Amino acid sequence: MQAEDERVELLADADRPGGWLLLIDRIRQSYVDLDDPTFLDFEYVQAFADVVGALPAGPLAVTHIGGGACTLARWVAATRPGSSQIVLEPDTVMTDLVRARLPLPKGERIRIRAVDGRAGLAGLRDASADVVVLDAFHGGRVPPSLTTSEALGEVARVLRPGGVFLANVADGPPVRYTRRLVATVRTRLPELLLIADPSVLKARRFGNVVLAASRQPLPLDEVRRASARAPFPRSVTLGLGGDQRPLTDADPMRSPEPPDELWRVQ
Repeated sequence: MQAEDERVELLADADRPGGWLLLIDRIRQSYVDLDDPTFLDFEYVQAFADVVGALPAGPLAVTHIGGGACTLARWVAATRPGSSQIVLEPDTVMTDLVRARLPLPKGERIRIRAVDGRAGLAGLRDASADVVVLDAFHGGRVPPSLTTSEALGEVARVLRPGGVFLANVADGPPVRYTRRLVATVRTRLPELLLIADPSVLKARRFGNVVLAASRQPLPLDEVRRASARAPFPRSVTLGLGGDQRPLTDADPMRSPEPPDELWRVQ
């Protein structure tokens, strides 16, 4: 089914009866299995789940910057019953389509707010989230306003003392964007790790990089074990070398444009 503006599409997965792929401008955004919300098709979402799964047991308060089809929110609801989740998603056309065709599980505390990430964060209470997830793209690129020191200051304010920030970004050789983002995040949340295909972290090809950060030590050993068990094992590192300037509202940087052959469905 395609939305009226011909920008947002849902494609059924012929191999999984409950599987749906969400596209925006033919760019892959989310994959959801309505019959099994614990099935995660995208590797970067699996990396998110590895980190969240290593946190102490029990319900979580999670804020998602960028909604898509709410894949991770559905996974949290299924694996952490009783969790309270807020999704900040300004694209109402996409949200309406997702609600109509991929309804959220009944009774779960998942609230979608039609607001962009910076404005949505500003409206949240101090120390109100165990996890803040940044997974927001426009045209296949992360909006620069979401990765500055000022934006990360809002993330740190919203996180509880032991809370975790997760971000999905896309980068390629020489991974300068990731290096600057690491420098930025460390000014607010000093404990940090990166998860990605080894060739991406070695600046050999373009791909997704997942960043996890906190004020307190992260479950590094558990994440490394989970990453090693993945169908395509991921590398986990404590950061990238080199001195870089933190990103600021006065000196932002947009993530590089991804190659069409990697992200677009032809």
